[in-house]
Amino acid sequence: MDTSALIWWATIAGIVGLLAFDYVFHVRKAHVPTISEAAVWSAVYVGIAVLFGVGVLVLGGPAMGTEYFAGYLTEKALSVDNLFVFLVIMTSFRVPRADQQKVLLFGIVFSLIARTGFILVGAALINTFAWVFYLFGLALLITAGNILRPRDSENRSPDNVMVRFARALFRTSSFYDGDKLFTIRDGKRVMTPMLLVMVAIGGTDIMFALDSIPAIFGLTQNVYVVFTATAFSLLGLRQLYFLLDGLLDRLVYLSYGLAAILAFIGVKLILHALHENNVPFVNNGQRVAVIEISTGVSLVVIIGVLVVTVIGSLVSPKGRAVNLVSAARRHATEYLTCEIDPAVRADVFRRLLAEEAQLRRLPEKYRARIRAEEQLMALLRRAHEEHDAVVGPRP
Repeated sequence: MDTSALIWWATIAGIVGLLAFDYVFHVRKAHVPTISEAAVWSAVYVGIAVLFGVGVLVLGGPAMGTEYFAGYLTEKALSVDNLFVFLVIMTSFRVPRADQQKVLLFGIVFSLIARTGFILVGAALINTFAWVFYLFGLALLITAGNILRPRDSENRSPDNVMVRFARALFRTSSFYDGDKLFTIRDGKRVMTPMLLVMVAIGGTDIMFALDSIPAIFGLTQNVYVVFTATAFSLLGLRQLYFLLDGLLDRLVYLSYGLAAILAFIGVKLILHALHENNVPFVNNGQRVAVIEISTGVSLVVIIGVLVVTVIGSLVSPKGRAVNLVSAARRHATEYLTCEIDPAVRADVFRRLLAEEAQLRRLPEKYRARIRAEEQLMALLRRAHEEHDAVVGPRP
């Protein structure tokens, strides 16, 4: 299906409208979303993406519809993995929970802009140079290998080149002033950590785009499908962040699933490159007779891998232990350094107590490992000591 300019502009207007709606009705007034609010709006955005895909399937045909859903699922899975990094960044910058929505919406908008730029560049390269498929395939195989490398998210620094440049260029404050980007300190206009955390997320979004765009081009070269699948995978990501707050760290095998998907797409790209080969030093510039993987098969593989890794993570005792430890660490840090609202602090401490109770019910081998983590135990003790100093010890 040829996509007319009218369809393009209507689609862009719809996406911008959804982002504007999200800001005006949910983000402009700082608040902590409830689980029910996050669940309802996550379902709404997923429903919109599915309905759009059905429209593509009806108007564009089965091939185009299959390409859209394969691309959407892949990009959505990669976006969920990106939430881990967003979580690390906001914890490192000690962003109050009520203000995290604004940071996330900025990250989504910046990510959409960055990915659109990469999509246009990628489409131009593919149309001009067939050998780009080799590069995209190799990049995905390397990315899959990097995902499998151990990542110490607790000690990961949120500083990147953009953050260091911002710190060098502007006066910065160590204190938040609501969700303001700039404030006045000692009579001077300074940049708040709110702007710095947005810069940090913007910098990481560029790196995410380098991974995700080759992946979706491995499933379809239709620029309209690439753009819409990417855009709809990002919409609703803010709500999903709060909905999965207690489950993000539980998905311990998601990285293995993503590595498998990216490696699969990387192989698919290289096979396609061989089939379309015109590189002189490969088979004398002639096409290589290889089997190409259809988009339908790709969709089945992507769904299968995601189902297996998610279910495996949720039923895994290790997943439950990792989730509880990470959640307790995060809530203790929030209680000590991030939150000043008494009601929010009380809610955070209640969550911490519930998580500690569940930790005590874990098998002994996991409890022993937790007790051996001196930094975690010291953090939990400080949270209890501060709580006792404020409201008194529990009876």
